[in-house]
Amino acid sequence: MDVSRQQAVSADDAAQAPAVEKGPRARTRRLMLETATRLMQSGMTPSVSEVAEAAEVSRATAYRYFPSQAVLVQAVVDEGLGPILTWKSASDDAERRVSDLFATAMPRIEAFEATFKAALKLSLDQWARREAGTLGSEPAFKRGHRVDLLKDAIAPLKGRLKPRQFKRLAQALSLVFGVEVVTVLKDIWGLDSAEMMSVAQWAAGALVRAAMAESEAKSAVSRATMA
Repeated sequence: MDVSRQQAVSADDAAQAPAVEKGPRARTRRLMLETATRLMQSGMTPSVSEVAEAAEVSRATAYRYFPSQAVLVQAVVDEGLGPILTWKSASDDAERRVSDLFATAMPRIEAFEATFKAALKLSLDQWARREAGTLGSEPAFKRGHRVDLLKDAIAPLKGRLKPRQFKRLAQALSLVFGVEVVTVLKDIWGLDSAEMMSVAQWAAGALVRAAMAESEAKSAVSRATMA
């Protein structure tokens, strides 16, 4: 997705967002979030100062709302995730729930691809500085929404899979869910959006079916041994 289209996506989403915030403080925070989103959709991982300058807000004011780059980026990421964070399914079929989660999440992740890549860049940069001992007291940017989302998606399997198997399935699904998948399938393999989605959905379904088949096979062996 090119920069102009990415910026249009963020502008459209901002325009469609419900106006639940009121007052000068809320408007200033919203301005900063929208500005940070625009910058991140253009490929930047902006500092609080850079967002303040672009939004024409004083640095002192900006830091009152977002005391660190990590806090700012996390807020922008949560804005980008939007409906993904509130995803729920009434189905009791794990494979269907996973498919529904992917259908909800992946198009949104692709639309805000640049934002999530910028957040990933910050996470990797902090990791490198932490390893080098130069991160200091800077707050860490924490990722991990996909853990709870995927565990929720396969929740119907809690009674069918042992805890270790359940956790392993969630971990395996995390490899085919997120902006990293968009990067691999689009940037490396050259797939278009529909092809990317098809491969991700196929891989996720295959993992769920494999986990269920393995569990059933082990249960059958256990029953045969006890007979």
